[in-house]
Amino acid sequence: MPATDSADNEDPSYSMQGGFIGFVFYWLAFAIPFLVYGSNTLFFLLYTWPFFLALMPVSVLIGIAFSMFFGGGWFTTSLASAVCVIGMFWTVFSFLSGW
Repeated sequence: MPATDSADNEDPSYSMQGGFIGFVFYWLAFAIPFLVYGSNTLFFLLYTWPFFLALMPVSVLIGIAFSMFFGGGWFTTSLASAVCVIGMFWTVFSFLSGW
């Protein structure tokens, strides 16, 4: 039996790509309230920033999970991550603001 390298048998890692996608969509979701409600959003976020900061690692994990689920397909990972992260962010924003 020939000797094989362990590097040849490893599965590809999709975590970096998925983590980056989740991180990018977190910041895009963070910008949406500013685009919709203007600069007054800053005063709202001044008191509620811990809730939104807690969503950042969750967004990165969502990106990693979708990247592994879709086998590294960047388009489907991006689409699914965008829907989940923006929906999660907007849900927290809506619950906190009462709108």
